[in-house]
Amino acid sequence: MTTKAWRADRLSKLGSSIFSEVAEWKREAQQQGLDVIDLSIGSPDLPPSESIKRSLSEAVLRDTAYAYPGSKGSKGFLQQAAEWLKYRFDIQVDPELELLSLMGSQDGLGHLALALCNPGDIALVPDPGYPVYAAGLALAGVEPYYMPLRAENGFLPDFTAIPDEVWSKAKFMLLNYPSNPVSAVADLSFFSKAVAIAKQHNVLIVHDLAYSEMAFDGYRPPSILQVEGAVEIAVEFHSLSKSFNMAGCRIGFLAGNQHAVSALGALKANIDYGIFLPVQEAGIEALKQDMSGQHPSVGLLYERRRDALLHALHQEGWDIASPKATMFVWAQLPPMTWSLSDPWNSRRISREMLNRAGVAVIPGDAFGMEGEGYVRIALVENEQRLIEAARRIGRFIRGE
Repeated sequence: MTTKAWRADRLSKLGSSIFSEVAEWKREAQQQGLDVIDLSIGSPDLPPSESIKRSLSEAVLRDTAYAYPGSKGSKGFLQQAAEWLKYRFDIQVDPELELLSLMGSQDGLGHLALALCNPGDIALVPDPGYPVYAAGLALAGVEPYYMPLRAENGFLPDFTAIPDEVWSKAKFMLLNYPSNPVSAVADLSFFSKAVAIAKQHNVLIVHDLAYSEMAFDGYRPPSILQVEGAVEIAVEFHSLSKSFNMAGCRIGFLAGNQHAVSALGALKANIDYGIFLPVQEAGIEALKQDMSGQHPSVGLLYERRRDALLHALHQEGWDIASPKATMFVWAQLPPMTWSLSDPWNSRRISREMLNRAGVAVIPGDAFGMEGEGYVRIALVENEQRLIEAARRIGRFIRGE
């Protein structure tokens, strides 16, 4: 009997499986007795605040908490999200028409192309970019047009380099500032240019603002919706995962253009029943706490970690540009003083760094062709552990 291929061809288009690949590298290293310092996955290592945990625990004890929550989101959560956007960015959105709750921003990013596009449409996406950007397009049969992000341009796309025929076929353009993996930032002047050219070509802007609260040195990331008229042409993803250490809770929201929000909402209404109500209660508490000024800044925590790691790596001979935001360091490959039979590249260095030094990072090529020559380092350990990682990396660089 011939076995059917119980696996869709589209799965082969989902891009890099680097996260599972690095997980396997880690298992192998640990089996050899290595103490692995895992700086690969951007998962917060601290819990939410006590009041957020208390809000969640009290809510789960209510008998009414176990009904279907509704795919759009509770009125209380959407209203609180609207109030937080007003507080944080001084923008006004209609919670009924211009907001949609999500099981984390990745939920929305993975499904958005299915809601907005037809097979064969084009979407403009950054390279390097977070893998779900391309994965969502692959699932929807949408063709990606990659906008290269390079250091000489501050890791910003060059809109003038995109051909008119691409603009004419594009449905949306995906931006992400502060960005993952390159940790670049953008100001309102950049977003104003983006809105202007998007209106010119009638292309929706999709802005991923998951790292809005993880900024350093006094920098405050803006929202694209602060640009006058942006709501006519843009939507923006927000996440509570990193800002409030709620990654496992899976809660975020989409804000902006009501037609795009409605389209994603219509799709979501057919594939899930929304976020567990106690998680939405915890989300309300997180946003309220932030607005009260009582929430300890995650930005300050990651700023200290950034400074500790980069100072220690500098002492080891690896100088890296200091990011202004996110929980990542985007690092050009270190100056190796020894070589192997095969040339060094991002993946080879990442593998050898784990095998020889017990430090796990993600190779830059996992995020796109433009990522070759870099590795992404996540600031997900305490300062002493990061300093220890730098010392190990220094010995690795020197071939000791």
